Order: sequence, then structure tokens, then C-alpha cells
Amino acid sequence: MNQEYCQSCGMPMEDISLYGKEKDGSKSLDYCTYCYEDGSFRKPDETMEEMIETCIPFMKENGMAEEEARAILNNALPHLKRWSK
Repeated sequence: MNQEYCQSCGMPMEDISLYGKEKDGSKSLDYCTYCYEDGSFRKPDETMEEMIETCIPFMKENGMAEEEARAILNNALPHLKRWSK
């Protein structure tokens, strides 16, 4: 089974409860509940740089160094659906 990742923040979506919801109540196949609710982004004006700053503290809580977290996010986020142009 493929690992699904939020196409906004890159978080692994390991459980159905982590999936965001569409306007009709169905689960979003692309975005997590922290980024997406009721068919739209919770912070629609958030930039990718702001998303990186939001994610770093959570990665640090899981034992990752800030520099490593920043490097991973800077490499991964530009390729996700929300941020790729």
C-alpha cells in the first residue's frame, strides 16, 4: 500500500481520521484535516514559506533537528500539489 501524504504540508496520513473533508462531507484524498476542512484550506492565504515555519515545531517534537526539518520541507513542499505551479 502506498503511503499517502498531505499535498499541502507533507504530513503522512496514516489514519482515516487525518484526512480533511470536502464540502459534501467526503474525505479529501489530497489534504489533511489540519490543512483542509469543508472543501477549502484552513489558511487559504498561507505561503509555502509560512507553511514551512508552521511545520518545523511539529517535526522538532518528533526529535528532528530544526535544520534537518527545514531542509526536508524546503525540498519536499515545492513538489506537492498545493505548491507546485
